[in-house]
Amino acid sequence: MTDVTGAPADVLHTLFHSDQGGHEQVVLCQDRASGLKAVIALHSTALGPALGGTRFYPYASEAEAIADALNLARGMSYKNAMAGLDHGGGKAVIIGDPEQIKTDELLLAYGRFVASLGGRYVTACDVGTYVADMDVVARECRWTTGRSPENGGAGDSSVLTAFGVFQGMRASAQHLWGDPTLRGRKVGVAGVGKVGHHLVDHLRADGAEVVITDVRADSVRRILDQHPTGVTAVADTEALIRVEGLDIYAPCALGGALDDTTVPVLTARVVCGAANNQLAHPGVEKDLADRGILYAPDYVVNAGGVIQVADELHGFDFDRCKAKAAKIFDTTLAIFARAKEDGIPPAAAADRIAEQRMAEARSH
Repeated sequence: MTDVTGAPADVLHTLFHSDQGGHEQVVLCQDRASGLKAVIALHSTALGPALGGTRFYPYASEAEAIADALNLARGMSYKNAMAGLDHGGGKAVIIGDPEQIKTDELLLAYGRFVASLGGRYVTACDVGTYVADMDVVARECRWTTGRSPENGGAGDSSVLTAFGVFQGMRASAQHLWGDPTLRGRKVGVAGVGKVGHHLVDHLRADGAEVVITDVRADSVRRILDQHPTGVTAVADTEALIRVEGLDIYAPCALGGALDDTTVPVLTARVVCGAANNQLAHPGVEKDLADRGILYAPDYVVNAGGVIQVADELHGFDFDRCKAKAAKIFDTTLAIFARAKEDGIPPAAAADRIAEQRMAEARSH
C-alpha cells in the first residue's frame, strides 16, 4: 500500500501515529533542473528554530531517506535540548551520491528550499556535506551555519565535538571511580578521523593509554606518528572491544556500534564516544546496565559540534563555545544522578530530561 506521494504508507504511519513521529513538518523538495531530491524534517520548534545538518547520501529508496530524516530530526531535538540551546530539532537529507551529483546548482536549489521555511530550520554540515558546501548554500539562504571563517562561519566543528566527548569521559570517570582524570586509564577509540584524532590528543594530554582502530590505514598511521608512545593499534573494532583491561570504549565512527553481538563481549566499564545513534535498537541500554557498563548517552556528549554551529548565528566566538561545551561534564553527571535516582539507564534519563525541557517550553 502506498500513500498519495507513492511512498510506502508506513512512512506516514511513523509520522502521524508512532512514538517515533510527532514531527511538526516534513518538506519534500525537488528541482528537476539540478537533479535535487531532498527531505527536510522539522521535529520540534518548541525551544526555537530547528537546527540540524544536511546529510547527502545515496539512499536505496525515497522511503529510506524519509525515515532517516525523521529519525535524525527527532534526535536533534533531544541533542539541542540537552545542550541547553534555544533550538529545536531538524534534519535534511539530499538523496544521491555526492561524488556523482553534487554541484553548485544543486546546492543553490537546496538553499532556496531551506530559505523558503523563513528561519524555521537552520542547516549545517553532516555526512556528505562540508564547509565549502555550506558556503554555497549560504548564497541563497541566510539560515546556514558550518560555513568557512572567510564567510563568517566557525569552520570545522570536530574540534569542539571531541572536546565535549572528552568532558563526557571525565564525568564518567568521576561517577565511576571518584576522580575525573583519565590518567592511567586504558581507552579504546574506534574511528580516528575528523573527531577521533582530536579525542586521542585530549586523552594523551591527560595521561591515558590509548588503543585505536580505523578502517583507513592512513588515519591509524597518522595517529601513531603523532603519538610515538602511549598509543597502540589493533586490527579492527572486533579486536578493540575485546582488549583486556579496557576502561573506556569510544565509538567514533558509524552508528549502531552497540548491539546484541558487541555488548556481551565488551571489556570496558564505560562507553562514551562521538558516533551518533550508538544503540542499535531499543533495549541495548538495559543490556549495558545489566552488565554493569556505564553508558554516556551519545547525543549528550557529542553536542560540542552543534553548540559551535548554533553560536555562528550570534557571531562566532570560540572561547564562548568552548565554555558551553565544557558544561557537558556537568550535564553528563546530572544524567547519571537522575538515572540512579529513577532506577533507569542513563539513556532513558537523558530522554526524560530533554522531554521535560521541551514540554516546559511548549506550555509557556
